[in-house]
Amino acid sequence: MPRSASLAVARQKDRRNLLAAMLVLPAFAFGLWQQPVTAQEAPVEIPAPTAMLAETGSSATAIFAGGCFWGVQGVFQHTKGVTRAVSGYSGGSADTATYDQTTSGTTGHAETVEITYDPSVISYGELLQIYFSVAHNPTQLNYQGPDHGTQYRSTIFPVNDEQGEFAKAYIAELDATGRFEGPIVTTIEPFKAFYPAEQYHQDFLTLNPTYPYIVINDLPKVEALKSLFADDYRADPVLVGTL
Repeated sequence: MPRSASLAVARQKDRRNLLAAMLVLPAFAFGLWQQPVTAQEAPVEIPAPTAMLAETGSSATAIFAGGCFWGVQGVFQHTKGVTRAVSGYSGGSADTATYDQTTSGTTGHAETVEITYDPSVISYGELLQIYFSVAHNPTQLNYQGPDHGTQYRSTIFPVNDEQGEFAKAYIAELDATGRFEGPIVTTIEPFKAFYPAEQYHQDFLTLNPTYPYIVINDLPKVEALKSLFADDYRADPVLVGTL
């Protein structure tokens, strides 16, 4: 799909009213951007896991869902040790792994990001810390910000049993800290497959830095990564390019 067409259809269901208001009332849009986020929406400084997952080799995979994949992908593309971050769909079947079908909320899919990383540079535990702290809000059940539906749920898809047990233990640790305003609602679901999203969704944050949704919802996440995880932040993102 051409980029001009992609921008016309992207997020047309869940963001239609918000973006229409921005186009008609730019002053309102600017005011919304200027408003401070609430504590519930703000990034949360959290401790690292008390133990780290044993990992070997030079490449591993983590699969996270946390609302719109544009922002989650953008955060991890700016994370050192990540060699690739691809937006896509997990949780449903291959024949429904499209944007138009996933936005219906009836496919079982969540908007998901497949992260390939080097465990000698960044660990699975550190990726989880970034995921829970700045990539999304893990206390929002079946929504993130303006996006509502099970397709925007907070979910970890472990690629092996060790990742699943590790994530479960870390969630318990984080709940015990009381750092969040409510309980973490992130689910841990069996990983079946990952299906890359359409080309026009890849690298969306980097390619569209002035798109209103990106400015309001996603660029602050990258800034939070830079602020809270300075040692893990890299200025130049690792991009997908053409799939």
